Amino acid sequence: MTNIDLAALIRTIPDHPKPGIQFRDITTLLLNGPGFAAAIERMADEVITPPSLIAGIEARGFVFGAALANRLGCGLLTLRKRNKLPGQVTGINYALEYGEDRLEMPSGLISPGQTILLVDDLIATGGTALAAVQLLKGAGANVRQAAFLIDLPDLGGADRLRAAGVEVSSLIAFKGD
Repeated sequence: MTNIDLAALIRTIPDHPKPGIQFRDITTLLLNGPGFAAAIERMADEVITPPSLIAGIEARGFVFGAALANRLGCGLLTLRKRNKLPGQVTGINYALEYGEDRLEMPSGLISPGQTILLVDDLIATGGTALAAVQLLKGAGANVRQAAFLIDLPDLGGADRLRAAGVEVSSLIAFKGD
């Protein structure tokens, strides 16, 4: 399945957020009810091992993660940016192109060995996704797969996740980004 119908629902905004970047805007897919529903169904079809939880990465990963959790009948764990969660948190710092960021999750909510599917809208360089995998595995989770709507294969993130032992699925690849 090529998912050309879904790719056609994603608009490209040139030179955002800086010159030379082709921003893949999922807003137009989300506005199309049948298209969004098809994307969730197809993402669900790609799941290898039924998870007990889905971990969605802030913020667009929450959209796809919540819908996919509903479809698969499992819970949703939200991985948040620094200082967004109350109470005790576990976090990991990770490198960005120009600086550092941090992902956090509530402490003590993952059971050792729990199978978690990582979900986000897009995989580019893989830095955030790799940090999420490390955070989840550090809490004892079993992260076998990560699911994305879009892959930008030229940026290598999916390959980096595979090298870390995580199976990667995506519905659409935009080459040259």
